[in-house]
Amino acid sequence: MGEEIRSVQLIDGDGEFNFPGVEHFMKATKLAECGLSYAVVSIMGPQSSGKSTLLNRLFQTDFREMDALRGRSQTTKGIWLAKCVGIDPCTVVMDLEGTDGRERGEDDTAFEKQSALFALAISDIVLINMWCHDIGREQAANKPLLKTVFQVMMRLFSPRKTTLLFVIRDKTKTPLEHLEPVLREDIQKIWDSVSRPDAQKNTTLSEFFNLEVTALSSYEEKEVQFENQVAELKQRFVHSIAPGGLAGDRRGVVPASGFSFSAQQIWKVIRENKDLDLPAHKVMVATVRCEEIANEKLSHLTSDERWLELEEAVQSGPVSGFGKKLGSILDAYMSEYDMEAIYFDEGVRTAKRKQLESKALHLVHPTYQALLGHLRTKFLEKFKNDMEDALKSRKGFASSVRECSQTSILEFDQGCADAALSQADWDASRVREKLSRDIDAHAHSVQNAKMSELTRRYEAKLTESLAEPVECLFEAAGKDTWASIRNLYKHEAENALSEFSSSLSGFELDKVAFDEKIMNLKEFARSVVEKKAREEAGKVLIRMKDRFSAVFSQDKDSMPRVWTGKEDVRKITKNARAEALKLLSVMAAIRLDENPDKIESSLLSTLMDAPIAQEMKPVTSTDPLASSTWEEVSPSNTLITPVQCKSLWRQFKTETEYSVTQAISAQEAHKRGNSVLPPPWAILAIAILGFNELMVLLRNPLYLLVIFVVFLLFKALWVQLDVTTLFQNGILSGFLSLSTRFLPTVMDILRRLADEGQGQPHVPQNPQHLPLDPLSFRRDSQRQAQLSNPPVPDASSSSSTLSSPRSGVECPATTRMVDADTEASSTS
Repeated sequence: MGEEIRSVQLIDGDGEFNFPGVEHFMKATKLAECGLSYAVVSIMGPQSSGKSTLLNRLFQTDFREMDALRGRSQTTKGIWLAKCVGIDPCTVVMDLEGTDGRERGEDDTAFEKQSALFALAISDIVLINMWCHDIGREQAANKPLLKTVFQVMMRLFSPRKTTLLFVIRDKTKTPLEHLEPVLREDIQKIWDSVSRPDAQKNTTLSEFFNLEVTALSSYEEKEVQFENQVAELKQRFVHSIAPGGLAGDRRGVVPASGFSFSAQQIWKVIRENKDLDLPAHKVMVATVRCEEIANEKLSHLTSDERWLELEEAVQSGPVSGFGKKLGSILDAYMSEYDMEAIYFDEGVRTAKRKQLESKALHLVHPTYQALLGHLRTKFLEKFKNDMEDALKSRKGFASSVRECSQTSILEFDQGCADAALSQADWDASRVREKLSRDIDAHAHSVQNAKMSELTRRYEAKLTESLAEPVECLFEAAGKDTWASIRNLYKHEAENALSEFSSSLSGFELDKVAFDEKIMNLKEFARSVVEKKAREEAGKVLIRMKDRFSAVFSQDKDSMPRVWTGKEDVRKITKNARAEALKLLSVMAAIRLDENPDKIESSLLSTLMDAPIAQEMKPVTSTDPLASSTWEEVSPSNTLITPVQCKSLWRQFKTETEYSVTQAISAQEAHKRGNSVLPPPWAILAIAILGFNELMVLLRNPLYLLVIFVVFLLFKALWVQLDVTTLFQNGILSGFLSLSTRFLPTVMDILRRLADEGQGQPHVPQNPQHLPLDPLSFRRDSQRQAQLSNPPVPDASSSSSTLSSPRSGVECPATTRMVDADTEASSTS
């Protein structure tokens, strides 16, 4: 709906047809698009009989309803039109001005009859709203009005079958089965009494109308029952124009696009006919005068000082003896009315007296309701205070609620009895039920708060007793890790559930709620373990590298491993990887249910036993790890899928390959450091290839002397420069160190030889150099090499860099060894 519009005045109180308003209504509601698929419903009945209220509840319309706080008066003027909500097909409803209204008076009922005739003429269904206690009465049941309408309708319009649905309001104990025959009989008598044209002398009532009767309970006293009955009645209007539906004969119905024009023409014809009967003069006078007296007494009651004082007192809180005080005031005014109206028509006098009594009670009813509200608030607060005191005394929760609730309800009933009026049969059960609901709601709220606090306390206890121990067990993950976790979980959960069950006993929960609370806490304990397992699974790669490092870099005595060349690096690496793979199998799935699985065997057989080349092949359907689930493990218990395991294993091997390479380099460096002579094959090659040169040396002894001197100089330089130590750090670094130290060392040796030949003692420029002699020269050379180039430990000690992550200690010498090996490997 493009523009929001719910209702429009079709005909105003002066009888003017609102054609522009109806056109606007049709456009806004898209009524013109419905073709013949629409229905028209109208309602007529006495003024202030709840017609608008019934339509609003029945069709979700927004007709103006009477404000009970301002008294009973005319609410609907003229005829109003609205679209029903939630009814298929499209249905429009007309709310007619009430009949027998004092605003128009008894001498101006022409509009009432014209509007009723108009409703019968254009409606498919007409609701006749009437009070249950008025059935059988001549005037109140709209019999004269219906008689006139029947007669004029036959004279003005061609026969069209309309459904008359009589809605009996405020149904009494008399069954509907007894009321309906009486009502149908009265309607038939009205029809028979109507004078009809000769052409329609033998026309039966059923040819013009379908008669339906329904009854509704009192809206004020039995609201829930009233709403349920209205909901049932609403279903009868669904598909009302279908065959067998509630609507009458659809012959002659105009298309929806012509609805406004058709209604305008019908109203024009009705307005031009003024030959409508009027009520009797006697009844009219009695009606007007008795109503004036009643209005006067009601006005005096409104300004009565005793009533105003009582009303003001109630605003502040409960008033003791309210019922007796108010009852005496009402009796006084009713007695005055009886005295002044005694000579008027008895039927009218009695009816107006009932109206006066009804209006007076309606006037004081809000104060009575306010008093009940004060009583409800008072005893609700009493229940809260009593409940708080009972809980402080450590009584059982459920027993405390029962005791305090019974006391508050009993005292409330006593207060209601004191406030009751003898003239009214007011029911305080709704307020009592509301007090009971408020008490239950407060008790439920306190119970929820107590149980939430209790649950949080035990959840915190379970978190503290499970989270850290489970984390420690995962850090030292092994074959029995999940068995230990299960034992821990079972022990802590049983202890917590036992204490929790004892704490819940005071709440007296039903078995379903009790079992639910226990199950929730048990599931929370499991969730703590599962959450911690998922957290640790996210760190599995770090754990695997730590486990590999611990096994690879430490011996069986947990001492740092020294790589001397005698160790089987391949075997140690395989063992370390196997331990890391076992840790991965532990972290791959949650095993709280003791269900057997083949995760460890699958990982070992696929990743440890399979060749490396096979691991690098693309994943195929024959690969046990080419899956997103484990056999015999549910997806909810899976922490790491087989495919993820394979990916983690490749990443793990890549990141630990460097440690294995370092160990192998350390072994090779150690071997090179302990080997002085060249290999035997090199010695043999030198002997064979250098035989001719050897014979030349033997024939010329002078060559031997020169070679010997050169050898001594070379030996002195070798010792002085400590060439072996320099090249242990790599070929490139050795040559760089040798190039920077060679010339100064040669000059120093020649200077010492010259000083020795001249017999002068040599004062070394470097205080670390000692006098040159066969023994001191070697020692001096060694010390100078140690001072100028810090000694590099044996290559086998490089393995100490692979210290356990748990020790948190790293050896500096090992770090230098690793750097040297790294430089050497990069140079080579």
